[in-house]
Amino acid sequence: MRKSIVISTLLAVVLFLGSFGVMAQDGITIGLSMDNLRLERWQHDRDIFVERAEELGAEVLVQSANGDDMVQLSQAENLITQGIDVLVVVPHNGQVMGSIVREAHANDVPVLAYDRMLMDSEVDYYLSFDNVRVGELQAEFLVERQPEGKYFLLGGSPTDNNAKLFREGQMNVLQPYIDEGKIEVVGDQWAKDWLPQEALSIIENALTANNNDIDVIVASNDSTAGGAIEALAEQGLAGEVLVSGQDADLAAVQRVVEGTQTMTIYKPIQNLATSGAEIAVKMARGEEVETNGAINNGEYDVPSILLTPVQVHKGNMVDTVIEDGFHEMEEVYKNVPESEWPEQ
Repeated sequence: MRKSIVISTLLAVVLFLGSFGVMAQDGITIGLSMDNLRLERWQHDRDIFVERAEELGAEVLVQSANGDDMVQLSQAENLITQGIDVLVVVPHNGQVMGSIVREAHANDVPVLAYDRMLMDSEVDYYLSFDNVRVGELQAEFLVERQPEGKYFLLGGSPTDNNAKLFREGQMNVLQPYIDEGKIEVVGDQWAKDWLPQEALSIIENALTANNNDIDVIVASNDSTAGGAIEALAEQGLAGEVLVSGQDADLAAVQRVVEGTQTMTIYKPIQNLATSGAEIAVKMARGEEVETNGAINNGEYDVPSILLTPVQVHKGNMVDTVIEDGFHEMEEVYKNVPESEWPEQ
C-alpha cells in the first residue's frame, strides 16, 4: 500500500514537472535590439516596454549597440540564435539593419521596427509616431512666432530615416514662406547620431558665418536643440533665437520653462512603449495586429501603427508632460522661482 502511494506521488510529481516544462516552453521571449541608451528618451522606452511585456508574461532580452552598426547586427543575430519568438529593432542605421529581417524570417522570427524604420526589407510591422507630422508641428509653432527672418535648419542623424521624415514635415510648412522670400534659409546641416556636441559645433560655425544674425533654429530633437542653445549662450543669444526640439527630455522642458528653448514635441513614450510590447506579444502568438497606415521603406508599404505627437510649450506644460506623469512639476520648474510656477 505504501509502495503504491509512493509510486502515485512520484508519478504526480513527474506529471507536474512535465506540465511546468511545457508552460516554460510556451513562454514568449522578445529580443529588443536598441541603437543606444545614451539618450534619456531611450531609457524610458526600454523600461516601459520591459515592464509591460513582463505583465503580459513575456521575457525581454535587451541589447544596446552604443551606436555601432556592426555591433547591433551581431547582437541581433545572437538574439535570433537564442530562440526568441519576435525581434523588436530600434536601428542605428535603418539601411544597414534592414538586412536582419531576412535572417530573422529564415528562423521564423517576425520583426517589428520600433520608432525607426528598417529600410529595404520585408519587415512585418512598423510602430512609431507620425514623424512627418512631428516636423510640421515644429515648423508651424516657429512660423507662427517668426513668419519672416533667417532660419537655420539643424537636422538629426543622416542615417536615421526619421530625421528625413521630420525634415519633410518641416519643409511642408516652411517652403511656401521660402518661396515668397519671407524666410531665408542661411544654413542646413545634419548632426551625426543626434549628438549635442555635433549640434554645438554646427551652430558655433553657423553663428560665425552669419555674424550671429540668425532668428530661428529648426532643431529636429532636444539633444540637438541643447547643443544649439549652448552655442547661442556663448554669444549671449540664448532666449533671443527661437529653437524647436522634440522628445520632451527633462533638460529640454526645463529650458522651455526657463525661456531658452521655444518648444518641444511630446511623443507619449508610455503609449509607444506599451503598444510596442503588446504588439510584440501578439506577433509572437501569431495574432492579428491592427494598423492605421502604411509607410514605404524602399521595398514595400510596411503595415504601420502611427501615434499622434503633441506640441509642448510654456503655456501647456502642465497639461501635457506633467499631467501625464512623464515629468514631475518639481523637476521641470526646479530652476524657476516657485512663486512663478503655474497652478497644477
